[in-house]
Amino acid sequence: MALSKELLDILACPKCVREPDCTGDLEYREQEQKLICHHCKLAYDIKDDIPVMLIDEASPVS
Repeated sequence: MALSKELLDILACPKCVREPDCTGDLEYREQEQKLICHHCKLAYDIKDDIPVMLIDEASPVS
């Protein structure tokens, strides 16, 4: 099941959303079940249709 547009509209990267030059926008990769922040280069997993938005559990984007 895909994440709803309403949820995607309110999610933001918790690491860099407060930085002046970042909006916290995330790219949703449905096939990989990840949310990607291109600003801080972190990927947040989606487990059982729930985004895991914990910085400590994010993985670096290669």
